[in-house]
Amino acid sequence: MTAMPPNKILKELSLNSICVGYHDKAVVEDASFRIVEGQIGCLLGPSGCGKSTLLRAIAGFEPLMAGTIVLDNEELSSADHVLSPEKRSIGMVFQDIALFPHLTIRDNIAFGLKSWAKRDSQARVDYLLDLVGLSGFGERYPHSLSGGQQQRVALARAIAPKPKLLLMDEPFSGLDAKLREELVPDIRAILMHERVSAILVTHDQSEAFAMADQVAVMESGKILQVGTPYEIYHEPVSRFVAMFVGQGDFLPAVVCGDNCVHSDLGEIHGDLNHGFAAGEKVDLLVRPDDILHDDESQFKGLIVSKWFRGSYFLYRVKLSSGKVIYCFASSHHNHSIGQEIGIRVELDHLVMFASNAR
Repeated sequence: MTAMPPNKILKELSLNSICVGYHDKAVVEDASFRIVEGQIGCLLGPSGCGKSTLLRAIAGFEPLMAGTIVLDNEELSSADHVLSPEKRSIGMVFQDIALFPHLTIRDNIAFGLKSWAKRDSQARVDYLLDLVGLSGFGERYPHSLSGGQQQRVALARAIAPKPKLLLMDEPFSGLDAKLREELVPDIRAILMHERVSAILVTHDQSEAFAMADQVAVMESGKILQVGTPYEIYHEPVSRFVAMFVGQGDFLPAVVCGDNCVHSDLGEIHGDLNHGFAAGEKVDLLVRPDDILHDDESQFKGLIVSKWFRGSYFLYRVKLSSGKVIYCFASSHHNHSIGQEIGIRVELDHLVMFASNAR
């Protein structure tokens, strides 16, 4: 048996124009992505966009048709080379968790530590049980744990051998919304404490934003944009990214000068860096938090639907032009469907695309 190995810290993982496919048909094309020490990345996109295939290629389960995957200056995959999964120092947490039902929680976590000295293996398991908040659960079996507790055990098992990188494929999809909201930041904190970099695959933007430092938005096998959660939400580079990440509407507008557009809500001023010339027709992205209820505003909207969200109402309001947009209102402003309310715009950064109007 070998002694407990030192921590292995990822310095850089880079995906360089990789292409992954089956039977000579590409599923992922020209994908590039990079994370560095201390970062958690995320592949975000709808079902069938290729994000899980990309994750499997990083793990070594799928060969590349083109491009390279490089971990700390070591080539893991290329079109003519694949380093086997067990040699990559990569851990995985799967969607179905896949704990061994016949093994205790302690033995599940210790499964990947068979080459360690017994004393070191026991110490590592004790440490991880405490880290994930399950001290005293070591002799229990998976079926006796809640879904959230099982997810913590799966995480502990994956990071027990001290991998450089952890891959997580939709790990929270089987949990209810409240539990996901509580568990995701806890998992991030555990990974940061252990200094394990990670890549999460999800279709849920809330998970992506709560977990990741870098987000890659995917559609139809392509990475459309890579950036921080803030950049992805506030500075989308395409209509797909704009509408997939968060709620919003496109408001017809005309560029009326530097940092200014004219719309159904009057002149809107903000940072404009998309290169549109004065007079050009554009579609301006407005998020729910960009349109606020204001009884004093000269601009009015007719409430056509509403949702109570506890601390606020989310209204859909119809403008005089017939365009329907989202609007935020304090939960103390409980208006009825069919009622007219005042609305105002609060936009600092103008996100717009060439008009679709014909």
